[in-house]
Amino acid sequence: MPTSTSEPVGSGPCGSGGRGEAIHAALLSWTAGEELRWQPDAKLTLDSGGRIAAIESDSRARPPTRLAVPGLIDVHTHLPQYPMVARDGLKLLEWLERYIFPCERAFSAERASQLAPLFFAELLRRGTTAAAVYTSIDPASCEASFRAAEASGMRVVMGKMMMDRRSYGDLPQREILAASLDQSRELCARWHGAAGGRLAYAYTPRFALSCSRELMAEVGRLARESGAYVQTHLAETPEEVEAVRADFPEALDYTDVYERAGLLGPRSIFGHAIHLSDREVERLGATSSAIAHCPSANLFLGAGVLPLDQRRAAGVRIGLGTDVAAGPELSLWEVMKAGLYAQKARAALGGGRAATAAEYFRIATLGGVEALGIDDRVGSLEVGKEADLSLIDLDLLRLPGEEPGVWWELDGPAVIARLIYRSHPDMVRETRVAGRTVWRRQSGQTRLPSARSNLVT
Repeated sequence: MPTSTSEPVGSGPCGSGGRGEAIHAALLSWTAGEELRWQPDAKLTLDSGGRIAAIESDSRARPPTRLAVPGLIDVHTHLPQYPMVARDGLKLLEWLERYIFPCERAFSAERASQLAPLFFAELLRRGTTAAAVYTSIDPASCEASFRAAEASGMRVVMGKMMMDRRSYGDLPQREILAASLDQSRELCARWHGAAGGRLAYAYTPRFALSCSRELMAEVGRLARESGAYVQTHLAETPEEVEAVRADFPEALDYTDVYERAGLLGPRSIFGHAIHLSDREVERLGATSSAIAHCPSANLFLGAGVLPLDQRRAAGVRIGLGTDVAAGPELSLWEVMKAGLYAQKARAALGGGRAATAAEYFRIATLGGVEALGIDDRVGSLEVGKEADLSLIDLDLLRLPGEEPGVWWELDGPAVIARLIYRSHPDMVRETRVAGRTVWRRQSGQTRLPSARSNLVT
C-alpha cells in the first residue's frame, strides 16, 4: 500500500537507469532566471540522487546527434476518454452527452488496468514526465489508474471525477453527494504523496454544471485540509458560460461560482478559461490560480482561442494541456504547434500579439511546473534540479540534404521552432524522471509503444 508524505509531488525511486553518470548531448532549456540556454556541446553530470550536479562543455565536441530538453508537463488530460479521440462535428455539451459520458461510464477497474499503462507509456514516449489527469466517477478505476501511474515512473497528479448533478452514474440522487466525497477522501488518503511524493491527488469536480454548491464547498475544504490539488473546467465555451449563469444566478460570474466555494488558490488548475471578464482574470491572478491552456482541444470543439498575451500580462500562471479526447493526441509538441497557429491567426485578425515558439516551449516546461507548484525541483535543466528530461534524436529533425553540423549553426529559438513545427512522432529516444530511465525507444521502433515493451521497470 502506498504511503503518504507531506510533499504533493517530488522525487522518488522509479524505473531504472543511470544515476551518477554523464549525459553527452546538446542542451536546450529555459532557466529559472528566464534565460533560454542553448548549448550544442553540453555534458550533464547527474549525482546519485538523480539531480543535475554539473553542466559543462563537452571536451569531445562534435555535431550532436541527440538533444536534452526538460520533461514536458501536461496539466490537463482525461485518461478514460482516450478511445474517443477524433469524434468530430459537435459542440462541447452535446459532445459530452453523446460520446464522453458513455465512454467514462464504461471505464471499469478492468478497463483502467488495460488502458492506463498504455496511456502513461504514450505520454512518456512523447517526452512528458508529469501530468495532471482526470479519471471517471468510478473509484475502483481511479485506484487502478493510480497503480499504473505508480508503475510508470511518471509524476502524476490525478483524481476521481466528481458529479452530483447530471451524473451518468447509477446511484440514487440522494446518495451521490456523500458517496462522491467519501470516495474522493479515501483515494486522497491512499495516494496523495505516494511513491516518494511522485504521485499526488487532485479533487476533481467536473465543472459547475455537474456539481452542487455543497459538493464544491466540501471539495474546497477537503483540499485545503489535505494539501491536495483541485482541478476543474472553466469558461471553455460561451454556451457553457451562459448555462452556468442560469444555474448560479447569485454569482457575479463563472469564476465567482468557484471562488464562493473556496476553490481558487495556488493548488487549483482551471482548464481552458477562454471566455472570462477582466474581473475574472484579475481574481485568478490574485489567488495564484493556474490555467490549463489546451489549444488543440479548443480548436477541435470550436470553443475559441485563449487570449494568451492578456492572461500572461495579468500574471496568471499558465501550463499546457493535451485535453484528450477533445485534443486528438498526447503529444505536447503538437499542442504547441496548434497553439502557435491559433495565436498567429488571432493576431492577424487584430486580436493581440502572437506568441513565439520559444514562449510556448516555456509554457510546456517551466509553465507546467509553476502551475503544479514544483518549479523549485524540476522544469528546467539546471544544476541542483532533478533530472526530468527527454533525449531527442536530432537526425530525425534534419531536413533532406542537411548535414549533421546544421545544429551548430542554429540559435535556441531556431532549434525550438524546428522541434515544434517539424516534430517527429519517434524523435524521443529516452525519457527520464529524477535521472532514471522510465521509457526508451526500441531500435527500429515506428509504431505506438506498448507499456509492457517500452516502460523500463
